[in-house]
Amino acid sequence: MAGTVLNVATVLIGGVLGLVLGARLSARLRETVVHSLGLFTFALGVGMFLQTTNPLYALGGLLLGAVLGEWWRIEDGLQRIGASLEARFHRGVTGSDGSARFVEGFMTASLLFCVGPMTILGSVQAGLSGDIQLLAVKSVLDGFAAIALASTLGVGVLFSALTILVYQGGLTFLAGSAGGLLSNAMVAEMTAVGGILLMALAVSSLLELKKVRTGNLLPGLIVAPLLVWAVSLLAG
Repeated sequence: MAGTVLNVATVLIGGVLGLVLGARLSARLRETVVHSLGLFTFALGVGMFLQTTNPLYALGGLLLGAVLGEWWRIEDGLQRIGASLEARFHRGVTGSDGSARFVEGFMTASLLFCVGPMTILGSVQAGLSGDIQLLAVKSVLDGFAAIALASTLGVGVLFSALTILVYQGGLTFLAGSAGGLLSNAMVAEMTAVGGILLMALAVSSLLELKKVRTGNLLPGLIVAPLLVWAVSLLAG
């Protein structure tokens, strides 16, 4: 869990710096910084998707994951979590605009920090061998991203540290328990679906081109490697 704790700390530090510096940065500069982060996120997503060994696994995982996500209404659940945190810890903000901004910051940062190749590979590596090198690199990147996001989206970004603690810490624990059950092909398809989700996040929240219910696509991260496992079982 050392890598996850480090990641949480860098996000909190970066978020606080973003809040402090935010008032000193012009709206134009903040917008450009977030758009730059969006373009980088989209490019990173493309690179992740290209790691797939068979695009049909990613497609199947994404479609089935979307069905499950819409059924479970994951996006609505994330919004309720963000709204609940806003009501409990951010009483100084009044009006619907402040609440919506808190939720957007929480959701955008949570998805950005938890959907990526370093989250998956770093958590697996830390769980299996105790090596936190990848998570340390991710922590530095997330800290700088938190500065940019918090300066624009506000205090909700800081609460994404809770999501990192639960999700990334959970992955590390599961990886340690699962041992060698995840094959290279399964990790590759998880990474490919994660790349698609990053592209959706960039288009929807960071570049603001088209609203995408990215949260409802999250089950694809689990469905895709399960498809790899099922096909290998049938073929074997």
